[in-house]
Amino acid sequence: MSFVVVTEMNQVAYVKLHRPEVRNAFNPEMIAEITKTFVELESRNDLHAVVLQGEGKVFCAGGDLNWMKEMVNFSFDQNIEDSLKLFAMFEAIAQCSLPVIGLVHGAAFGGALGLIAACDEVVAEEGTQFCFSEVKLGIAPAVISAFVNRKAVPGKVRPLMLSAAVFNAHTAQQVGLVTEVVPAGEGHTVLQKVLHNYSQCGPEAVRETKKLLNSLNSMTWDQQKKATAKVIAERRASPEGQEGLKSFLEKREPTWRPQ
Repeated sequence: MSFVVVTEMNQVAYVKLHRPEVRNAFNPEMIAEITKTFVELESRNDLHAVVLQGEGKVFCAGGDLNWMKEMVNFSFDQNIEDSLKLFAMFEAIAQCSLPVIGLVHGAAFGGALGLIAACDEVVAEEGTQFCFSEVKLGIAPAVISAFVNRKAVPGKVRPLMLSAAVFNAHTAQQVGLVTEVVPAGEGHTVLQKVLHNYSQCGPEAVRETKKLLNSLNSMTWDQQKKATAKVIAERRASPEGQEGLKSFLEKREPTWRPQ
């Protein structure tokens, strides 16, 4: 049984969480499948973007109840191993060099906010409820915090993580987790406009920009100077960069754009 369904259209991979009967909640098998999916997508040079979405009435409800029941009896070492696998899932999404667009509806609780934080752009429908629910269970939004703090405004998202308050899509946008809020039922329509933006860009340029952005925070200032100079020099000299610059100067469409 597959917990993730992947379809492709117009050089976009649509990754759909597929456990609607439990509100697309995670379990270890689903975590492994999501991780494997994004690791494999990383090597696909023929794709321009990835969409992450949920089947059914909600995006994702976080941890599966049966998985939580098992956790109660985990040893410390088992908990470490289990948490590292969860981190690897979020990391596979965040480090995928393809742009990842999240399409969120219904609800996103607990670990689902880690998925959202790992995306590059997130379209959320009105009426979606969000919650860092972990502290209500006496645990912590620990694994997802590395990804949430990297994306959201720390001072704004902190009280939501500490209080487990339920918040709406507009608040999610204000704290930096969501890029755009759209009327309920219009997520897919707006998503096509978002994907159109990516289709206009050089696919290699988008990948290299994402790789650079992912690496800058771990560099010293001098390393950033060298890395950024290297990337722009390589892009200008690359076939795609040459085509992009020439097509602009010649006032024509570059070859990568849909005709």
